[in-house]
Amino acid sequence: MLVKCYLCGTKQYEFMKKLQNIGQVANVRCIIIVTAILLLVAVGFFWYNNSRFHTSFEITDELGGNIFPSGILSVATTDTQVIVPADTMYVGNPKSVIAIRIRSGKAYSRVRVEVAETRFFSRSVSEFVLNKARTEYVIYPDIIWDYEALKNNTQAVPVSVAVAVEVNEKNLGQRVRTFSMRSVNECLLGYITNGTKFHDTGIFFAAYVNEDNPMIDQLLREALNTRIVNRFLGYQIGSAAAVDKQVYALWNVLQKRKFRYSSVSNTSLSSNVVFSQRVRTFDDALNSSQINCVDGTVLFASLLRAINIEPILIRTPGHMFVGYYTDSKHSDMNFLETSMIGDVDMDDFFPDEELDSSMAGKSQNQMSRITFEKSKEYANKKYKQYEAGIHSGKVNYMFLEISKDVRRKIQPIGK
Repeated sequence: MLVKCYLCGTKQYEFMKKLQNIGQVANVRCIIIVTAILLLVAVGFFWYNNSRFHTSFEITDELGGNIFPSGILSVATTDTQVIVPADTMYVGNPKSVIAIRIRSGKAYSRVRVEVAETRFFSRSVSEFVLNKARTEYVIYPDIIWDYEALKNNTQAVPVSVAVAVEVNEKNLGQRVRTFSMRSVNECLLGYITNGTKFHDTGIFFAAYVNEDNPMIDQLLREALNTRIVNRFLGYQIGSAAAVDKQVYALWNVLQKRKFRYSSVSNTSLSSNVVFSQRVRTFDDALNSSQINCVDGTVLFASLLRAINIEPILIRTPGHMFVGYYTDSKHSDMNFLETSMIGDVDMDDFFPDEELDSSMAGKSQNQMSRITFEKSKEYANKKYKQYEAGIHSGKVNYMFLEISKDVRRKIQPIGK
């Protein structure tokens, strides 16, 4: 019996020792597993913050892959930001138009952006610091535009933009995106962000009002030769009638140049993000003697501003006409329907210098004056009809004074 008890005790002791050994092995295994898990977590965290996947980039813009030369040229020498970034987290100059979207890794990441040369801009290298960690940024690198190339681009063409990026001296490779470089004659009317918000950019119409065009001196000389006025004094005479007489002299010279209405306003642009209209530059309109309502408005506004009479661009749905202040205090306005310039052919009437008492019928200047007065009557009626909308700020309406304040924002795009 004692032996049996001894044997049982021995067996129990050996069993307990085996259990203890198993426990020790289990503890070691647990430690190994936990260590492996912690190591995997650490590696995963490091990979998340530093992997190429999370620090990749894409080329982006606000205008659906379209670049408008008129929008670039008109603000090149001003501080105006007409196209505002939809994302608040951005660095660089948004007037660059082209941008990259990237997610930062650690705080104060250093980013180097290289933009390859195209026919419209030179190669450039820009460097930035992204202060916040793990944050999506939009970066606008420096774009060194060839302004002459932009001015001379009269038809939409594709342009491939190649961008290479480094983050903290780590090469992320190169991306390429093809943009549509629009014609210099395309005026950006507005664009949509986030699928719903419309941004009106009608102020770009001011870029086509070019009071500095060298051809204006020739037109003014021709107007003075008619002797309708002896001098262009703007508001100096202090009479609304004197202002109207100067405006009529400009109207008269355009009619004698045989300007005709030509409804060319559509562009090849196909987009649900941006909206534009074709506008002839001052030189285009003068060389072709063709204008639609927009062309005639900006052409006439150019002449008005050249003689120090402040013009106004009036836009209603599907139409535009020009206005002008009749005094320096801007207490009264008149309006003109410039598309009526081509309503009569001056060749059908007698030149004033040849008309004498033996001739029947109206002279060229008489007919010109009649159409001028009818143009004012029609345009003033239209202004009264749409006055509430014109001053409402609603889409497709505009009241744009080409004033000194506007000129500080938008410059003429020039020749």
